[in-house]
Amino acid sequence: MIRIMPNPPTSRDVARLAGVSQATVSYALTGRGTISAATRARVLQVAESVGYRPNLAARSMRTRRTGRLAVVSGPTLDHQLRVLAGAGEVATAAGYAVETRTVDGDVEERTARVRELAAAGQHEGVLTLVPVLADVLTDLGAAVADRAGESVVVAEATFDEHMRSAGDLADAGPVAVFVETLLAAGHRRFLHVAGPDQYVSARARRDAYLAAIDRAAADPATADVVSLGVVGGTWSPEDARLAVQALPDDAPPLAVVAANDLLAAGVLRGAAERGWSAPGDVVVTGWDAAAMGAYLTPSLTTVDVDFTEAGRRAMRRLVAAVRGEPAPRQDAAVQRIVWRESTGPLTVA
Repeated sequence: MIRIMPNPPTSRDVARLAGVSQATVSYALTGRGTISAATRARVLQVAESVGYRPNLAARSMRTRRTGRLAVVSGPTLDHQLRVLAGAGEVATAAGYAVETRTVDGDVEERTARVRELAAAGQHEGVLTLVPVLADVLTDLGAAVADRAGESVVVAEATFDEHMRSAGDLADAGPVAVFVETLLAAGHRRFLHVAGPDQYVSARARRDAYLAAIDRAAADPATADVVSLGVVGGTWSPEDARLAVQALPDDAPPLAVVAANDLLAAGVLRGAAERGWSAPGDVVVTGWDAAAMGAYLTPSLTTVDVDFTEAGRRAMRRLVAAVRGEPAPRQDAAVQRIVWRESTGPLTVA
């Protein structure tokens, strides 16, 4: 008589019965991660009831070399394609194949997706180009010897416990340079046209603007600085144009720090429609070095970001982490300010 044995239960079965993700099952069984005690107990109870036993041999295999790395990006934009190109260049040179994953949603949703990808252990490392919670990366990106089947995770941009951003592409330092240089040129009235708050870059640039204004107000030499506030909240140049339309008639002379070049173009259009000259009545700065910025009238002062080099740097960090090597020193900035006509004649150090 031939007895047909049922297939043994899998972690997917446990996840389904417990109403959790496979990543949560992994954390419950390994004692890692940030799940609650109640969730851990429920998963362990389900695993025991169905007779689930982790496949330690398979897990061990997953922690060995697979030659595969994953890169997680958001909705594909031109600059993300350049970051991916730089990351792929370094990975290929190091002997790895790269697979890409696209995620969307808020920071918690993105973090959960990265957590699940790492817990699956199918890649030696995961590079996330979308901002995720830094404390989760600390859990996931533990030393290679202690990964318990998970992939090493490196983030190009993260949020800390106070939701402050960090990483090469999250650096908003040039905003402070804009404000300080324009203050030195005699400007005292400022406005920030912000991008959407859910974008780490927009948040970082807004916060850098506010901090620069606060520093100026605390300095006796520039204590007469006035900020007309933060307006906008989208990436739409039309919204930037309308924001300028809503300014009081006595707003000029005014220095406008826009979160990107499209918003800056909207500011220039709005100023022209009100009869304000640029850079006479209004000076404007942008960000991203969009090609059209050099052809506007006036040409646009902006921040040129070497996205390809940013991708190379991020992948170098991931490869070093996967191999258990120290992170490489990478001191040179990936951003540089391009001063053009929209900020008028300036003395720039």
